[in-house]
Amino acid sequence: MSKPQVGIQLYSVRDLCAQDFLGTIRKIGDIGYKNVELAGNYGVAAKDLRKALDDAGLNAPSAHVGLTMDQPDQWQDNLKASAEYYRELGIQWFVVPWFPLGDHPDVAAVNRMADVLEQASEIVASYGMKFGYHNHAFEFQSVDGKLVIDRLLERIPADKMLAEFDLGWVKVGGQDPAAYVNKYASRLPLVHAKDFKADGTDTEIGRGSVDWDSALAACEKAGVQYVIIEQERYDVGSLESAKLNFEWFRARGWA
Repeated sequence: MSKPQVGIQLYSVRDLCAQDFLGTIRKIGDIGYKNVELAGNYGVAAKDLRKALDDAGLNAPSAHVGLTMDQPDQWQDNLKASAEYYRELGIQWFVVPWFPLGDHPDVAAVNRMADVLEQASEIVASYGMKFGYHNHAFEFQSVDGKLVIDRLLERIPADKMLAEFDLGWVKVGGQDPAAYVNKYASRLPLVHAKDFKADGTDTEIGRGSVDWDSALAACEKAGVQYVIIEQERYDVGSLESAKLNFEWFRARGWA
């Protein structure tokens, strides 16, 4: 079975993107990356972003797009506008990266979250893209005897919502990343590679607490198509971290 392709979530270099988005895309291509996951367009038109990606030799299979739940009367229209943009760009997977569930949810709150995600999935599907959800740690809390993530994935059919497990957050949430990859292998085309230090801050891949041998072996067995690196905080600059993470995978024959 072939190894998944390696990519980077551009939120990892958001400081540079805010200064020069298209220039940062070129720098990511220069490192050796072949795949990126988008996190905003910084006001760049879809046709111009498509050209920049092509010129840098980069494939963009997916994008993170937040739901504007702070605008309850507008979130669906906002989602449609985003979906139109990413359809023009040629994105395959449209992924919601977070949801405001709250700190102490009950079953009703989880069901409301599932209802919104299912509505969002139907909108995204109408634009010809597949819909997914990316976890943090809070989805691994137990609500009435069952983890939130399991409630969501049982409630929403696989043909409506894929899972993009962030393997670092799965670990922080108290679960085994490899086990969750195995459990939901049939709906997991994408995963995030993120590592965490013992103090809870993220770090470069291989320098934290995640068992990458078992996690990546599970990804390969499950047929995961893309392993997407994400790092939010750094001991060195964001671009240097992007280089270190890429080299970690390249040294193991993954890039």
